[in-house]
Amino acid sequence: MVGFSLDERQMAIKAKYNEFVKQYVTPNALKYDQLAEFPWEVVKAAYAEGIMNGPMPAKFGGNDYSIFDGAIASEELGAGCIGIGISIDANTLALTPLYLAANEEQQKKFFGHINEIKGVAAYALTEPNAGSDVAGIKSTAIKHGDKYILNGHKRFITNAEAATFITVFALTNPEKGARSLTAFVVPADSPGVEIKPRLQKMGQKASVQNEILFHDVEIPEANRLGDEGTGFLIAMKTFDRTRTGVAALSVGNARAAYERALHWAKNRIQFGAPITANQGVSFMLADMATEVEAARLMTWYAAWAYDTGSKSAGKLSAMAKLLASDLGMKITTDAVQVMGGDGYSFDFGVEKMMRDAKLCQIYEGTNQVQRVVISKSILK
Repeated sequence: MVGFSLDERQMAIKAKYNEFVKQYVTPNALKYDQLAEFPWEVVKAAYAEGIMNGPMPAKFGGNDYSIFDGAIASEELGAGCIGIGISIDANTLALTPLYLAANEEQQKKFFGHINEIKGVAAYALTEPNAGSDVAGIKSTAIKHGDKYILNGHKRFITNAEAATFITVFALTNPEKGARSLTAFVVPADSPGVEIKPRLQKMGQKASVQNEILFHDVEIPEANRLGDEGTGFLIAMKTFDRTRTGVAALSVGNARAAYERALHWAKNRIQFGAPITANQGVSFMLADMATEVEAARLMTWYAAWAYDTGSKSAGKLSAMAKLLASDLGMKITTDAVQVMGGDGYSFDFGVEKMMRDAKLCQIYEGTNQVQRVVISKSILK
């Protein structure tokens, strides 16, 4: 039987993350937007409160969350600040290839270390000429004896400057191209790893992105995840698990913008009445409320599909990311419009939500690429 209510465990997850956001995220959102630096104090609190790495197994420091559980958690983080939320969720992104492909010894080593030091990891797939086109990756990891020599250039890597280790995708045989794409765990302090100064961005400034240059970096064979040539499959399976998290962050951000605009409009008196008495404003709010619900339900559906092993999970995760982030951009823009000059000003936080929303249409595959994924699925 189909149902849309959360069970007691899921309500507890929602309440836990909601309380964490109220205590640590919302009060720091504007501060980190101005500082544009990694939110270490919030991440340390996330470790202390059991917020980090929710979808990972408990034996590796996680909470054994399903993808649906993770979507509930990510929505609450997004409602506080997408930038801070993605700093937390990007750690899960970087650890997912280990969850999917690492052997038991590797999992114990790397999960154990990062949890012990309460650190974060980074996921290095994107390159200057290979964003959504993973097949265009040029970084190489050529085997010499019992080690690989890594050379290459990665770009827009979230958490890079804060990372303890980096999950890197590189070609082990350039002549074979993407068929030789392989995943490796690379300690960030390895000789030859050069992390460039953080990139300046329009939004999500609490999340740091860097370029990384690899100069003859030696990687032990023991740090390879899975077999050579399995990197493309690992990357795609990773995105199938994590795209709903981006959708959920978008839903949370849009929800917060809508709620802030609604509260403001109810209390904004013009011509002797709240501006909600004007149909032009009330209809905008009605559309925003409807769009938040639609985006959430699509996200939940995609998460449920993954958890139940549906063959449509990949298509639905692309749909959820596409719909939620596009609606998130619209809703936050409308929130600024409803609030007028106050919406456009820094102090009310809604213009930040609009800036933050834009990046969700771009990372983990642009929304144009999501449409490619969806169209290929429906035209098979």
